[in-house]
Amino acid sequence: MSDWSANQPNRRGATGRGRRGNGYDYYHRDSRSSDRNPSQRQQPGTGPGAAGAGAPRKKKRWGRRIGITLLVIVLLLVGLVVYVDSSLQRTGALDDYQGRVDDTAGTNWLLVGSDSRQGLDESRREELSAGDAGGRRTDTMMMLHVPAGGGDPSLISLPRDSSVPIPGNGRNKLNAAFAIGGPQLLVRTVENVTGVHMDHYAEIGLGGFASLVESVGGVEMCLDQPLNDPKAGIDLKQGCQQLDGQQALGFVRSRAYPEGDLQRIENQRKLLGALIDKATSPATLLNPLRVFPLITATGDTFLLDNGDHVWHLAGLARAMGGISSGNGVTGTVPISGFGTLNGQSVVKWDSSRASRLFEAIANGQPIPEETLGG
Repeated sequence: MSDWSANQPNRRGATGRGRRGNGYDYYHRDSRSSDRNPSQRQQPGTGPGAAGAGAPRKKKRWGRRIGITLLVIVLLLVGLVVYVDSSLQRTGALDDYQGRVDDTAGTNWLLVGSDSRQGLDESRREELSAGDAGGRRTDTMMMLHVPAGGGDPSLISLPRDSSVPIPGNGRNKLNAAFAIGGPQLLVRTVENVTGVHMDHYAEIGLGGFASLVESVGGVEMCLDQPLNDPKAGIDLKQGCQQLDGQQALGFVRSRAYPEGDLQRIENQRKLLGALIDKATSPATLLNPLRVFPLITATGDTFLLDNGDHVWHLAGLARAMGGISSGNGVTGTVPISGFGTLNGQSVVKWDSSRASRLFEAIANGQPIPEETLGG
């Protein structure tokens, strides 16, 4: 090293970086780096070469995940509704006819229980004590009225042996209308004798009713007295008990009572209410082992009008649920007595009280209690 270079002053007026005295110190640390605040020093793994340096941390997109989950659930529900609706059976029960009753207040259903054996093989008919009669007849007819804008629904039973005029066929039993002309003639007959316009129609057969009861795990019924009816295939004890599909069907079909058909009508209303209660309970709707068999049974069970859909059945279930919980009116068409027609026993309506009953329904007015039968 030359004397000239060794004696050159620092241009900054201070000892230069890396110099100690008159020599060069390669191991001297810059005082500026040591003067840094410790918090400002680079931390391991944060330098320019560190992986992911400077990249923002990804935020968990919970909102997006929740949205996708809800969308999937909605699509599944829509698909389920479409499936059930497409599996429902339909017929032109409410087809228009000349001179039909004009639209009346509220929403009115005609509910029909038929003894159709369609779809039942020999072993199933034997299990249900259904016999082997062909064709379709109706053992049960009820009118359900739901007031417009809310209010308590009404369920009125129409005795099958009621003596009524059947359009084009003279006077006969009410269920003869179904046997002669099917749902269409039955609807027309009911509308003509009541003056109430039917908006919806629902029919259920023997096998379908038993399947519905079985799909919810049976229903509880409380009997005031034992019921032994070999024709209906049942032997039930007095008191509360769980009925399976076969027992429930026998219970609503049995006429082994002193009151005959009138007691059976009351039993039908009781069991239908218990079935709706069980089917719409959280224990059923939140249990996949119950709700999916119920959905399948519903699609295979009901025969509706061509204009009816599964969402109409949901409205029917809500109304029936209100009735079974005590928020509604139930009863039978008032009767004045019994008679004979064409050599058969028939039920005669109390025409005055029956007219007031159906006028109240048609006009959307409260039903007078004295117009209701038992």
